[in-house]
Amino acid sequence: MLLVIAELRQAWLLAGVLAILPCVSAAGLTIEVLGVRSNDGQVHFGLYDNPGTLQTKYGRLAGAQQDVLENRAVSVFKGLKPGRYAVAVFHDENGNGEFDQVFFGLPVEDFGFSNGAVAFFGPPGFDDAAVLLPPEGAKIIIRID
Repeated sequence: MLLVIAELRQAWLLAGVLAILPCVSAAGLTIEVLGVRSNDGQVHFGLYDNPGTLQTKYGRLAGAQQDVLENRAVSVFKGLKPGRYAVAVFHDENGNGEFDQVFFGLPVEDFGFSNGAVAFFGPPGFDDAAVLLPPEGAKIIIRID
């Protein structure tokens, strides 16, 4: 009888843990960059969750670099809480690790933002670039051609 009670307690405990798992699960965000001019260099990805830090190197939530294959690059950010995120990418074609610019900050290398947000004398606003990440995760496409 005590063995049955102990097994029932374990079953209830397991059921309780399984019931809360969906609440604490983490989502993945897959970002595919299309239209990359060449297969040289890498695409740099910046993930942001704070409206005040969009496209600042030290304000990123996470970053990644991926090689370019067949004029595209893909990166996956895992373990994210559902919510709003913005993504900035650039093609570091010469492989120097920098977003190259010329006089007055005009970009030399291709770049893009999530949600098709457009840069005009600086990065777009967070709300313009924000995408909603649901609990089951999402995939977005950013075109930089």
